[in-house]
Amino acid sequence: MKKHQIILACTAVFALLFYNEAPGINVSIFGVVLTLLISYFFQEKLVDRSHLILVMTSILSCFAFAWYGDAASFFALALSILILQFKTQDGELKTIQVFPLVFLNGITSLGRIFIFSQWLPERKIHNDFAKKLVAFVVIPVLFVGLFFIVYSFGSNHFSSLFTDYTLDIDIFQLVLISILGFYISFSFWNYWVPDVCYEYNSKLNNNFTNVSEVKNQSTFSFLDLDFERKSGVITLFLLNIMLLVFIGTYNYEQFFEVLEKNNLSSDTHERVNAVIFSILMAVGVIMFYFKGDFNFDEEASSLKKLAKIWLGLNVVLIISAIIKNSEYVSFFGLTYKRLGVYAFLILAIIGLVVSFQKISKQKTNAFLFNQMIWYFYGTILLCSYVNWGSLITNYNISVNKGVEPVFLSGLNFNDDARRQYLQKNNLDGKESERVREELISYYQNEKFLGKALYYEFLSKNENKEK
Repeated sequence: MKKHQIILACTAVFALLFYNEAPGINVSIFGVVLTLLISYFFQEKLVDRSHLILVMTSILSCFAFAWYGDAASFFALALSILILQFKTQDGELKTIQVFPLVFLNGITSLGRIFIFSQWLPERKIHNDFAKKLVAFVVIPVLFVGLFFIVYSFGSNHFSSLFTDYTLDIDIFQLVLISILGFYISFSFWNYWVPDVCYEYNSKLNNNFTNVSEVKNQSTFSFLDLDFERKSGVITLFLLNIMLLVFIGTYNYEQFFEVLEKNNLSSDTHERVNAVIFSILMAVGVIMFYFKGDFNFDEEASSLKKLAKIWLGLNVVLIISAIIKNSEYVSFFGLTYKRLGVYAFLILAIIGLVVSFQKISKQKTNAFLFNQMIWYFYGTILLCSYVNWGSLITNYNISVNKGVEPVFLSGLNFNDDARRQYLQKNNLDGKESERVREELISYYQNEKFLGKALYYEFLSKNENKEK
């Protein structure tokens, strides 16, 4: 199947799925169609285990969106299919390039659509296709139209055969949906990779390609390597001392100093933010000193040891923040933000471990980004597959923390537990509960393609109906 045929076929599928329909199951069906088309037409390129994993995660993400229909599952679906297409078509390019390329193609497709030589078979259009179009479509339609006008003047009954009914089709909506479907299909199947991406790709390798060129390259022209190495040792030694002092004061304030319960929230946020900035700067420092020569410098052993110690101390700092966040949860219960703090801190630990591997295995700075992009992707998948709203609700109810009616009504996909708890305790979620119930009613009354399956298995709120 040619590129233009796939684009037009996907446009037709998109129009059939989304005409006069709200986004819902149709998004998942379209995602499955794209995944199956990639797997079928480019099966010879699906040679790596990672390709099979991406096919599976794409299908699972489509099912997750069909069930939840929320933003997290949509991003997981879109990212899975885009990475699958990217790794299938341009497997030699690093995955991190998918993000700028998606943004770039979203803009350039508006103009590239009109460069017909890129996606239409030019020879066929100028020869057979054009002749068939004129001979089999244009000329017959022209003559039929002219004679229809003549015959209509001579017979009212003949005219009524074609004019006394109307098609129940919103032409304007159909055209807009078709244009949107064509734009998405064109951008997906005929995406453009600038030459600069291929040229820059070598700089994103995990390993140094030319060690001899990397060696003896100082960061500053006014400092030779010996001075720069000693500067790094002094800097990391002082940073380790300062971090040890900070960990001591940080943990003293957290676990030994008596704080008012009302100030626990603001204090926790401030300290977690301090940890976040500390980790980001820690990774930045490691990337600065180990971007080139010091990875292979035999005299930089002290610098490497200090860097590894500093990474270890940052892990200790993160563990302290996790304990503090857990204390916060024990006082007030779970929320999306508190779960997000856990997720970020765990990713931070992974980032520090990858940084440790970078130093030990003499990897490039790009190695850190190439590895973390997959952990970031895995986090998005996890967020889309798990019903966090139900988890938060059930946990908070079990410990009797964070069970305010308005808060519970503001969570997603917790409706059975929320309704049961509010009804049992005769509580009212007020405006948040009303909005939530209206959303449930909307999805339950929506046509099939616009539904989210979660709401189909949710019982109607009989208490509200009464």
